[in-house]
Amino acid sequence: MRKAAERLFLSQPALSQRLQSIEKEWGAQLFLRSQKGLTATPAGEIVIQFAIDTIAKQEEIFEIIQSMTSKVHGTLKIACASIVGQNWLPMVLKDFVTKYPEAKISLITGWSSEIVKSLYDGEAHIGIVRGHTEWKGTKVHLFRDTLYLVDQELKEVEDVLSTDRPFIQFKSDSNYYQEIQAWWQRHFSSSPRRQITVDQIETCKQMALNGIGYAILPSITLSGLEKINKIPLTNQAEEFELTRDTWLIGYESAFELRQVEAFVNVVEEHAKRLHDYSN
Repeated sequence: MRKAAERLFLSQPALSQRLQSIEKEWGAQLFLRSQKGLTATPAGEIVIQFAIDTIAKQEEIFEIIQSMTSKVHGTLKIACASIVGQNWLPMVLKDFVTKYPEAKISLITGWSSEIVKSLYDGEAHIGIVRGHTEWKGTKVHLFRDTLYLVDQELKEVEDVLSTDRPFIQFKSDSNYYQEIQAWWQRHFSSSPRRQITVDQIETCKQMALNGIGYAILPSITLSGLEKINKIPLTNQAEEFELTRDTWLIGYESAFELRQVEAFVNVVEEHAKRLHDYSN
């Protein structure tokens, strides 16, 4: 009792009182007292082993928590515009999982309006959206890709005035469709002679690549290896008249999560490499 009291910086009476309190809590006599000291009862041996196991578990959890401060753990919940999820995000995620193998990923893709809703509903930590998106929280510009008129036969933008080939358009709930319509009206006094409207940009691309008609596509969808004419939409005032911006958005609190912070760093590294995605 004397040595134990010294190690615990307690007086012997205080330690004795504490042992009595512990026995009362367990509802059993844990020690036999004699002039030689304390001897554990069978119940005492069980409680002592429980204490030893608890201390060991506490140390194990402490080590886990300490490691979490130096490693990226947890689930990263991403909501991403489909076009980015198909053409650019896979390269980013490959780097992310290589650097942080202990992190988990949950991915939702859809239109930009759906991405914003996912953030509102708490289904994602961060979102990647396209075009002009209203967002009051943190908003980081990632990259701007240009739009091209692509076709197997047309070689100049003005050729659309004389061709009978259909104009293949992608229509969604975003302002992508409206931006192309506005561009057309600025340059031409009449509508395309023939039009085909689809609801998926990949369908639009494949139809153009297979020679069905011409389309206006963002450079993020083009690898540069396609056997097709790629005509930049330019004017005298600016090099590329029609462009499309990609943004990273989220609530400020989400950016404080370690897995989100790590992902943002990887995303920004990739975004810096982009000027024109097709190049």
